[in-house]
Amino acid sequence: MIQPISIQNVRWTGGFWAQRAETNRKTTLPALFKQLEKAGNVRNLELAAAGKKEGYSGPLYMDSDLYKAMEAASYALIHHPKYPLRKQLDSIIATLAKAQMPDGYLNSFYQVSQPGKRWTNLRDAHEIYCGGHMVEAAVAYHEATGETRFLEIARRWSDHIDSMFGDGAGKRIGYCGHPEAEIAFMKLYHATKEKRYLELARHMVEKRGSKIFAGEHGVQLEHYDGTYWQDNVPIRHHTTAVGHAVRFAYLIAGALDLAMETHDSSLLEAARLMWHNTVNKRAYITGGIGNSAHNEGFTADYDLPNVSAYQETCASIALYLWSYRLMMMTGEGQYADAMELALYNGILSGINLRGDMFFYVNPLASRGEHHRREWYACACCPPNIGRLIASLNQYVAGVSEQAVWIHHYGSCVIHAEAAGAPARWTMESDYPWREKVLLRVESDSPRAYELRLRAPGWCPKPSVKVNGSAVRALLERGYLVIKREWRDGDQVELTLPMPVTKREARPEVAADQGRIALQRGPMVYCLEERDQRAPLERIRLPLNAKLEPKWEPHLLGGVVTLLGEGRVAAEWKGDALYRNAEPLRPTPVKAIPYYAWDNRQACPMEVWILGA
Repeated sequence: MIQPISIQNVRWTGGFWAQRAETNRKTTLPALFKQLEKAGNVRNLELAAAGKKEGYSGPLYMDSDLYKAMEAASYALIHHPKYPLRKQLDSIIATLAKAQMPDGYLNSFYQVSQPGKRWTNLRDAHEIYCGGHMVEAAVAYHEATGETRFLEIARRWSDHIDSMFGDGAGKRIGYCGHPEAEIAFMKLYHATKEKRYLELARHMVEKRGSKIFAGEHGVQLEHYDGTYWQDNVPIRHHTTAVGHAVRFAYLIAGALDLAMETHDSSLLEAARLMWHNTVNKRAYITGGIGNSAHNEGFTADYDLPNVSAYQETCASIALYLWSYRLMMMTGEGQYADAMELALYNGILSGINLRGDMFFYVNPLASRGEHHRREWYACACCPPNIGRLIASLNQYVAGVSEQAVWIHHYGSCVIHAEAAGAPARWTMESDYPWREKVLLRVESDSPRAYELRLRAPGWCPKPSVKVNGSAVRALLERGYLVIKREWRDGDQVELTLPMPVTKREARPEVAADQGRIALQRGPMVYCLEERDQRAPLERIRLPLNAKLEPKWEPHLLGGVVTLLGEGRVAAEWKGDALYRNAEPLRPTPVKAIPYYAWDNRQACPMEVWILGA
């Protein structure tokens, strides 16, 4: 099993992710707090702190969005302790302390609007979900500052939950309609070593599927369908991705946190089975999940429409977190590949290049009418992408007993414990645009251990040099393994060739038949009509079309575009419904990374291009 490297011990030094981390810290997070103030999230808690019983504004889950932003700002504090948002964080924490009730309960909606109805609607009210995000924020703040005041608020709330829900005398079965707290309680357990929090997570994972929402809402069991909330069967009985996509993936991620701690192989195998169904039959080429708007989730295998693709930003993040846990438990690169695909495409598309506008829904085709917004009535996605980017450095690398593992590539410094002694690895790369990755080690004394470098599934022939000489690295479960005695100053050069590939979908995916998608490295590409000489509906791309990558430093913040020659159908003249078929003629085509679309003048976009 791979162990994480603390977020304090990985720091971006330049390149793609350092740029985005800086944008996140300087623009995104301040924009989030500004919008949260404007929408009333902070004021709702101030009302609760003042004991008010009216004036609440917004949906009942408003607290959760504020907590996610607080978690993101806490991560930013780790490497920037004088971060200006610290004062705002501390002010909100003081408000939380005043708002928390003597028994530990804390939820602004119920305290202000419905004080007599606490815990009467676990299915829909998001009480446990909101508190779970508070716990995650408190753990992050504690990790960043060492202070315990926010952590104590989270503990009091968790102790309140523990007094009501569980397997002991006087308690009842309880879990939230929106899973998330399972992850939070495991984080709190690791932060405090208090086993009661692990048992809370275990209860909520193991009891899910008990169909408690049927009784809660007066539905007879024979007429109850709990699929949307993953309340239809016990967790180990799931074989396919079902219901609401974010809830499903959060639930499995929390179950894997429990499985890692308790060495539960049955939970691991169930999660693997569900992951393979999801990724091989229900995921978009951009690494997103959740195809349907009607349930923000799943329908059937291979049902993957493009224009109406839901692919919520939060769902891509949830798949990333799920895949990360499987990768840490198994050491298999396929899970890190899924993380990377979701990260550079389905997740990163959720935020504009300036860092202040967001997608909730990420379609794979647009007629030019789908755009990012500053905020949403249901604003879960903006702070969620903010907290992922703020914490991304913790997912770069890991360690096991005899190995240092590199999962993501980018310029950073990694402090790791290798073979019982500290080592400092410096990574330099223009990834994902360039194929070279350079790593150097600093160590006080020679140490023998393995360096495991992920060989992405999209890369045909990765190669490695050590101190300038080519080495034959063993490829094991998606990682290149270099075992040697590492000395101070040793240098590793990893080359990951990035050919432009044309992808096609299985025949069962009706929406993509006769179409081609483009990928280079981890990036999926799209066509925006503004870059073409004809409307997208007339453009065709032959399978043998040659496409060349070109670095364009002044386009879209600096991207590699794909340039080539396609075919275009003759323009239709007159108002006749039919005509004799006419030959296609050549036309230049230009593709940009999918994540960068809708950052210029509005126009149609397609990921899947008609073939010729």
